[in-house]
Amino acid sequence: MSTVTPPRTARTPRRLRAGLATAAAAGALLAAAPQAGAAAPAPAARAGDLLTVRLDQLRPTQPSVGKDQIFYKLGRYGSRKDEQAGDFNKRFDDWCETNGQGEAEKVPAGARLADPASFTCEIPLGEETGKSLAAMKTVVIGPGGTLYLTDGHHSLTSFWEAADGGPQTPIRLRVQADYSDLDQSAFWDEMRAHHWVWLRDEDGTPITTGELPTRLGLSRLHDDPYRSLVYFTRDIGYSAPEDAAEYLEFLWGGWLRERLDLGAYDLQDPASYLQAVRDASELMVAADPDEIIADGRTAAELGRLDEWNDGKKPGKGEFGKLAQPLTAEKPGKLAFALDYRSRVVAPPPCTTTLRGPRTGPLVVASGVTCLDNTRQTGPVVVRAGASLVALGADITGPVRAVGARSVHVCGTRVEGPLSVVGSGLRTEGPGCSANTFGGPVQLVANTRG
Repeated sequence: MSTVTPPRTARTPRRLRAGLATAAAAGALLAAAPQAGAAAPAPAARAGDLLTVRLDQLRPTQPSVGKDQIFYKLGRYGSRKDEQAGDFNKRFDDWCETNGQGEAEKVPAGARLADPASFTCEIPLGEETGKSLAAMKTVVIGPGGTLYLTDGHHSLTSFWEAADGGPQTPIRLRVQADYSDLDQSAFWDEMRAHHWVWLRDEDGTPITTGELPTRLGLSRLHDDPYRSLVYFTRDIGYSAPEDAAEYLEFLWGGWLRERLDLGAYDLQDPASYLQAVRDASELMVAADPDEIIADGRTAAELGRLDEWNDGKKPGKGEFGKLAQPLTAEKPGKLAFALDYRSRVVAPPPCTTTLRGPRTGPLVVASGVTCLDNTRQTGPVVVRAGASLVALGADITGPVRAVGARSVHVCGTRVEGPLSVVGSGLRTEGPGCSANTFGGPVQLVANTRG
């Protein structure tokens, strides 16, 4: 008979405070920043200041993420494995670390990410250390006080999509710069100069700043499988240095894209995916330390390991941990990711894709029309047999579908009435970011699409 250790509601403090730098050494705290709730950006914030924000206030500075990394987090957040081992669910440790407060210390029953007052982190507010501040994600204040997230797209999207998280979840971010007094052109010049924006899509093709998503969420960010691949090679093929380059994983991912064809692997199969990770990490270790990987950075500067799996055998070290199945006491990241991904319903493939701003009526008469972060102003009509996929779209006007083959709406804001009748419909579920409907909603006699 197996024994399950009761989950703890309190963790013994690790005394991280002793002997470490204080918060003042790494930047000023905005004194009014509470653990819960959102504060407006300071009018004259300085580098190192901490801002408390809501997730839905942040604009991404990259068009894509490695979705399998987020699927790992969501799979683990929804699992009871951590609690069965007598620990807190990882999402509370992740939130506390991101908030500059170390790990979770007390997590009573019923605690929720969206309500940080419902649990306690080990480092009290105002007693942050240099180490805890360094673990925080970063933000740049842009024109008009708009907040641009420059690090943490994966972590914060995981909080956004977590069952007890969401767009209103509060978090503190460390300010890198305040460019609120610049115009758009000068602002983006500064962002490029500091490498605080990633302007390549999931295929490595250059994009413009106008093509960046306007909000976080799985349905708004595209999927770069090479970014996921690099995440799983961490501490197997590379280890992020303390002075890690901005967008380090994307730099390695672009290098691997030219050398490793992921189409040759079955990324639905754990063994095949694991082989892809091994092949990729072996390529990284085999690179000459002085080889330029991207943006003038060498393999050594991007954290290339001298030995594969840090010199450990395949069944040991990080690779051994990664290979653990979902049935193990401590499943590997890959197992959590693939299990969660198996529950994500993919939308039908697009026959027409619309992006950017669009004004005027949109009639979908046949095929599959996809609104990919589209700003649609005007009515949308989906006729019988046709399909509409809206991912991260903003629609101002009524949306009407009768007898549609599929209406797949995720991470979308509709300001106007929504009427879907006798159609295949999907507006929620794993991988489908929450929508905002600002008008009356009529959903009648639909099937799950």
